[in-house]
Amino acid sequence: MNIFEQQAYNRRLTAGILALFVAFFLFLGLGFDYFYGSFNPGAAPSFEYNDSGYYEAHRAGAGSQIPFGTIVSLLIGMGMAFNSLLNGPAMVLRSTMARRAVSSAEKEHQLLNIVAEMATASGLPAPSVYVVPDQDLNAFATGTNPSNSVIAVTQGLLDSLNREELQAVVAHEMSHIRNYDMRLMTVLAGLIGAVALLSDFAGRTFRYGGRRSSSGISSSGGSSSGGRKGGGGAVVLFFFAVWVILIILAPLLSRLLAMAISRQREFLADASAAELTRNPLGLVSALEKIRRAVMPTSAINNGVAHMCITDPRGSLIEEKMGFAADALATHPPMEKRILALKVMAYQSAHPQAA
Repeated sequence: MNIFEQQAYNRRLTAGILALFVAFFLFLGLGFDYFYGSFNPGAAPSFEYNDSGYYEAHRAGAGSQIPFGTIVSLLIGMGMAFNSLLNGPAMVLRSTMARRAVSSAEKEHQLLNIVAEMATASGLPAPSVYVVPDQDLNAFATGTNPSNSVIAVTQGLLDSLNREELQAVVAHEMSHIRNYDMRLMTVLAGLIGAVALLSDFAGRTFRYGGRRSSSGISSSGGSSSGGRKGGGGAVVLFFFAVWVILIILAPLLSRLLAMAISRQREFLADASAAELTRNPLGLVSALEKIRRAVMPTSAINNGVAHMCITDPRGSLIEEKMGFAADALATHPPMEKRILALKVMAYQSAHPQAA
């Protein structure tokens, strides 16, 4: 695929995984409200006169059409994510002991010029530029939107890369800003928090509460005489079993989905960087140098790994291949990223071969 095909493919794949994540959350949340709460959207209204002679509606199998548990868990999760969105950038910079880049230092002056160039190329305001006092090769972007974004690079990266390579790394981080990846990952953090709350609610109910008789399923899993119409059937039992399994696996599955999105955003940022610089091989050269620096970035904690151009635990983490390594990693294997960029470079230089 060329640069633009790679961008389109990764956007579609990200949207598909995000839709799957939302569907997963809704299934867990609505299942919790249905089996444990009073959520009963299919209850048919019945009408009768009350003691005062007024005609009023009642719903068969008492229930509510509002999924309170789903809404509450989503609001709490998004509240936590919103707090991290507001305070996260400053906390990340403090945790890495990053300092502002100064024009009096030659390499930092060059970095400031490159950031200004890439901001112009991307049509965004120039972000603040910081240097992290760490000799490993890494970089990250943070911020809530392009107007208050930050790009930080490690001292090791600044010392080791030439101008072309440094421009490619800055373009990669500028692409994260342009694609609103930080905002997307914050939304994902909210969904992960909401899923964790639902899983915790369900686990506590399992241990202490038992299932409500209004759910149509008894504590032993059989049909309840007080259940809603058809609620004790085989279909309901099947969906209840599936829901229980997913609730148990929810923290792991939500993390896997978030990591899958993070990996696709790295591919997209690579392709977008190649578009900004018109030089995919510049990023290839930078990634190969980063790949050879096998030590971890000690100044950057693992909680912000998805923000970095490479996993801060060390590049050897990204050398692992296979399903398990891919599923649990925040970044694609370096080999795959470099190969994709080389293919883009070939097709950019030889469009007739595409």
